[in-house]
Amino acid sequence: MTACSLCVGETLGERDPLAGGQLTRLQDLAGRGVADLQLSECLDECERGDVVVARPSPEGRRLAGRPVWFERLAGDALTHDLADWLAGGGPGVLPPPESLVPLQIDRTQRGADVPD
Repeated sequence: MTACSLCVGETLGERDPLAGGQLTRLQDLAGRGVADLQLSECLDECERGDVVVARPSPEGRRLAGRPVWFERLAGDALTHDLADWLAGGGPGVLPPPESLVPLQIDRTQRGADVPD
């Protein structure tokens, strides 16, 4: 997964009860082997805060999965749902959980994607 280093933690800000906020949650997912984490200086979606891109696993790529972009993906519950989805195969293997669907960013109009 890729997260914007400039906006990570923006959604909850100082209200986030976790020390280190959303970045700590994403680093925890990477530390547990759920997904690799790459930080990008900017994903060019600055107005959306906490932008996270879930990239397909090797299996997902074989099944023609494409990266899925999310905005305002912050907090324990949403991060847990992201972790479960990625652990189950993520993009191309499973549809995103219902809790994450409203957070999806439609990148088809821009023709942009994160490289697989």
